[in-house]
Amino acid sequence: MELTMVRRMWQLIEPVHALVYYAPELTEEAAALGLATDERWPGYFALRSAPLGHAGPSLVTATYYSFSPRMVAEYVPAVWATADPTKVLAARLSGVDRALRALLGDRVESAELTEAAALARRAVQAADLAGRPLAAANADLPWPDAPHLAVWQAATILREHRGDGHVAALLTAGLDPVESLVSFAAVGAAPAEVFASRRWTGDEWADARARLAGRGLVDADGVATDAGRRLRDEVERRTDDLAIAPWRALGPAVGRFAQLVAPVTQAVVASGMLPAQSTLGIGRPR
Repeated sequence: MELTMVRRMWQLIEPVHALVYYAPELTEEAAALGLATDERWPGYFALRSAPLGHAGPSLVTATYYSFSPRMVAEYVPAVWATADPTKVLAARLSGVDRALRALLGDRVESAELTEAAALARRAVQAADLAGRPLAAANADLPWPDAPHLAVWQAATILREHRGDGHVAALLTAGLDPVESLVSFAAVGAAPAEVFASRRWTGDEWADARARLAGRGLVDADGVATDAGRRLRDEVERRTDDLAIAPWRALGPAVGRFAQLVAPVTQAVVASGMLPAQSTLGIGRPR
């Protein structure tokens, strides 16, 4: 039951975090910094990597895990020549502020959001950051005073905390970056075309599928076998287990937190800004 709760809490906060990559206000902030906005990736790499400082391509590739190293190198460190990470962080918070105010209106000043921010910080304080570079980098940032921004920052830390743990689970399962995507597509998490955004070549995808087939994890058509499904289930179970501490720390208040944050999540989802499908296997209702 606890692991089911952990998965649900992730699905609750993921859209709150993800607005940083899709809200038009963030696109405006990226453009003001001089980043190209005709595609999403310059802004994405800058906004997500900025807490790491002037991160190079090897660090970003390692922490993101599933992106082709060639793709990362196309944008990093070039984005830092255009926008210093400290300026990106300021723009990120400004854009999130404007986006949430547009979505929530006067609710950004509500007692409910203030209560949600306090509970969110309690959850973050219980997160073990050892071996979790993206979560730790975001946790090192100053806490914003405004409740809606504190909720967003907590959602970001907790989301990256789970993501860092997911990388550990994939490594434990013996799934390299491209195999992690192929195996996820094989269980029907999203169509293979969705995973093409990580820019592995057709040959790299086919080679990864062949490696998985050699382990008995996918069939000749690239569909997961029973063994493949069991392995992916174990990866997700281990990911949930590694993400449980912050939510366990809230105890019975986890339900109250979910109740308080749900309207924020619903506002983001209802805006239509999020993609219908993603490489995470979750998306907005169509």
